[in-house]
Amino acid sequence: MASLYTHRAANIRKTWIIFALFFVIVIAIGWVFSQVYGDSTILVIAIVFSLFMNFAAYWWSDKLVLAMAKAKPVIRENARELYNIVENLCITAGLPVPKIYIVEESVPNAFATGRNAEHAIVAVTTGLMERLNRAELEGVIAHELSHIGNRDMLVSTAVIVLVGFISLISDFFMRSMFWGGMRRRDNGGNAGAIFVVIGIALAILAPIIATLMRLAISRKREFLADASGALLTRYPDALASALEKISQDVRPFRSATNTTAHLWFDDPFDKPGKKASWFHKLFMTHPPVEERIAALIGMKQNNTLAP
Repeated sequence: MASLYTHRAANIRKTWIIFALFFVIVIAIGWVFSQVYGDSTILVIAIVFSLFMNFAAYWWSDKLVLAMAKAKPVIRENARELYNIVENLCITAGLPVPKIYIVEESVPNAFATGRNAEHAIVAVTTGLMERLNRAELEGVIAHELSHIGNRDMLVSTAVIVLVGFISLISDFFMRSMFWGGMRRRDNGGNAGAIFVVIGIALAILAPIIATLMRLAISRKREFLADASGALLTRYPDALASALEKISQDVRPFRSATNTTAHLWFDDPFDKPGKKASWFHKLFMTHPPVEERIAALIGMKQNNTLAP
């Protein structure tokens, strides 16, 4: 329990750190670009946009995620079993019942989004409901509800907007190089050349920095959500079975992008049956499935579920 409270507090700190880091990075890039182009207006625009994007990331990032996944809300009459599972687990977990969405996707998967428990959303694919039995479906839903209870969602969802914006402005600068925009700068000589080099370096490094921000969302949150979900259902075997089924699906996942991959229950781009190297693990949005399954089996063997 103490580790859970520590995790929640860390998530709150991490959210504000990422917002602040995004603000600093965009201001720094804006300042360098303003020097390269000799136009202080660029810096002003960078400040205004960074403030706006932080605001947008907090209030509207969940809507962006739903739009990217093409998720649609469902009513109880169209998904009665799903509604019953969500409501029962929410009562057990002491959480408000989130809005429920369906993604028309044959590959089984799910995600949770929203800025807090009162504005939470759980989305599942049609393939998840078709492929899993009730116990396995409960395990996956419990995992996603645990993300809500553990307050993982805001930092996970907001980073999509922030990372996307950093990549966008760096791409804009690189394209302007080819369009001859650099010839219009007022700076000249060695100073101008230095700023050009710095500008190009920042434009190249910005997407890398943005990716590192996204990967800064600790993969430990998945282990914790697995453990919390297993404690919620008291049945880790079902969640382990769901993980195995989902990870073995080799069909292409049309509803996921590299930007949103970290939100899904299972990494939509992970290759089944391929053992990940230590280097590859550094850039994975999820822990390897075999490690997650082993941790769930360990809970049962270590009698972690005992009251």
